[in-house]
Amino acid sequence: MLTINKKGGEKEKMREFRFYKESTNRWYVDLPEWNGPKADLEMIDGADSMLEYMAEGSGEVRAIMSTQKVDNVYHLIFIRETPEIGEGAQYLLEEYLGLTIYLRVWLCDVTKFVFGEFPENIWIIPID
Repeated sequence: MLTINKKGGEKEKMREFRFYKESTNRWYVDLPEWNGPKADLEMIDGADSMLEYMAEGSGEVRAIMSTQKVDNVYHLIFIRETPEIGEGAQYLLEEYLGLTIYLRVWLCDVTKFVFGEFPENIWIIPID
């Protein structure tokens, strides 16, 4: 996690991630410091669909995720935590490439491992 101190003690959190699709058509995040089961790193319930959009036919996505606002990039908005379906939270991706899609994306507790919480907003900056 890249943490940049800003004026007034506010912190900006940004990190580059690599997501990859296996031959089973399942998406995972590459997170070498994760000591839990690989299954926890699987992107499911909307997160896989978001990656399919971003991958544009390839089996890999590289992106920077930030909890600090970035203009003209993809934006996940926190909806609520979801203990009834598993340790995680639902987010909403309202737009993709300027099109309104309202895609619900579920992110598991690995999000808390990375960011220390379920952020209210996550901005996604694709890397070519």
